[in-house]
Amino acid sequence: MKITIGHLYPDLLNLYGDRGNIQCLMKRCEWRGIEAKTIAYELDDKIDFSDLDIVLLGGGSDREQMLVCEKLQEIQPEFKEYVENDGVVIAICGGYQLLGKYYKTDAGTMQGLDLVDLYTVQGEGRLIDNIVLKTELFDMPIVGFENHGGRTEIGNNRPLGKVLYGSGNDGKSGYEGVIYRNVIGTYLHGPLLPKNPCLADELILRALRRRYGQDVTLSELPDEEERAANEYVYRRFVKNDQG
Repeated sequence: MKITIGHLYPDLLNLYGDRGNIQCLMKRCEWRGIEAKTIAYELDDKIDFSDLDIVLLGGGSDREQMLVCEKLQEIQPEFKEYVENDGVVIAICGGYQLLGKYYKTDAGTMQGLDLVDLYTVQGEGRLIDNIVLKTELFDMPIVGFENHGGRTEIGNNRPLGKVLYGSGNDGKSGYEGVIYRNVIGTYLHGPLLPKNPCLADELILRALRRRYGQDVTLSELPDEEERAANEYVYRRFVKNDQG
């Protein structure tokens, strides 16, 4: 089995070590004997979504998001078709905001990709802290770090998880991220996937099942170190907070 990962504009959208998410996906495939390759796309590169099994749209500052907005609009029809055909996407922070209809900031409104029915509005102050989620995807909590001025409204879409510690989408709803078809959007940095091996495997499994059928399973990996890192954050910010 093999998969191809497309990393969109890593020269501009790479806050808080988001390249570590690519390295994590590649290693977890390699350890299982799954052939994986990553294609890093720059602004002038043509993207053939039919070649891709996972797309990563990383985080960037508002300025960097502005720079990629025009290019993203050019590829929107092909990107939308990929999403509606159950293509796997992980979009982080700025990438998460760009999934929606728009991101309204003090400097103006950025038109989003309109891949998911959501929108973001810049709020007063930034939401900065560690964050812990409970998700329906698996038993293991999702942990990471958030730093965003935008407040994202996901409407009737399914959230990635319920906030146990931190602010999440808007600091008040109690939820973080979004799941739409095989798209996962989240504000969590860190990078996200090394501390959340179950989420990394969820992306890999969805990609393989899309290509090879629903009977595909993943072999277990010895994730003691990854689980210890995850557990440390959970215990520090949730268990201690609960007394």
